[in-house]
Amino acid sequence: MNNYNKRIGILYILGAAFGFALMGLFVRLAGELPTFEKVFSRNSVATVVAFIMLIRSGYNWENIGRKNWVLLLLRSSCGFIGVICNFYAIDHMNIADASILNKLSPFFAILLSFIILQEKPVIMDILTTVVAFIGAIFVVKPSANFAFVVAMIGVMGGLMAGIAYALVRKMTGGGVKGMFIVFFFSAFSSICCIPLMAMNFIMPSPVQFIMLLGSGFSAMVGQICITKAYTYAPAKEISVYDYTQVIYSALLGFIFVGQMPDVLSFIGYIIIISMAVLKWVYNNKVN
Repeated sequence: MNNYNKRIGILYILGAAFGFALMGLFVRLAGELPTFEKVFSRNSVATVVAFIMLIRSGYNWENIGRKNWVLLLLRSSCGFIGVICNFYAIDHMNIADASILNKLSPFFAILLSFIILQEKPVIMDILTTVVAFIGAIFVVKPSANFAFVVAMIGVMGGLMAGIAYALVRKMTGGGVKGMFIVFFFSAFSSICCIPLMAMNFIMPSPVQFIMLLGSGFSAMVGQICITKAYTYAPAKEISVYDYTQVIYSALLGFIFVGQMPDVLSFIGYIIIISMAVLKWVYNNKVN
């Protein structure tokens, strides 16, 4: 891989981080709409765009195999729960805090890869994961109030995303195209949201409707960018740049919502991102 491809990959992953940060902002700005309506909007847009891209590429899904269909259902179920948790956290806590808790997913993936992929973690994996979870304590701030419950829901979102990522690795290793995984997950989540939305549907105002569309399109931009990024450079070399989403989220939250993370949250950000950087440096040296 040449330096040009690596630079392009970095630019794409920075774009993905901004897209997902923007999604979080739009979700928050959509106001008091039920979480399921927000999740439906995010995934219905992704379903349409991913379907168009698959048709244009001429992808043949008939040879996926029964085992991969089971994995697709598991990945989609975990991803669906993860998005619900993430959106709920975004609605009820600082956007940047919700973002960093969701970014625990790679550390959860390390633990889960041992179970799902039978990959034995090295000492550095264990060390960075333990310290990252210590950093999460600063963000979560254990207590007996509602804010702690919301934070734990955010952590659950990171766990579900970690399971989903481990399953994606297993499927892509089995020949399933990444964009088909995105399409299946998005369609599955959209269908699951319909009966849940019907129980407590609130008609969005014109402004809220625009915010919902914004969350869907910005999430899809993020998904496309992150897929493109890994076609230009391997994850081990550029994945650390995905943590810029936390910086984007903090800036967008401050500018548009007037949010400012507290000192303990900043300490947690530094610890978690430092562990991600340490793991990235270690992996590149080993490889």
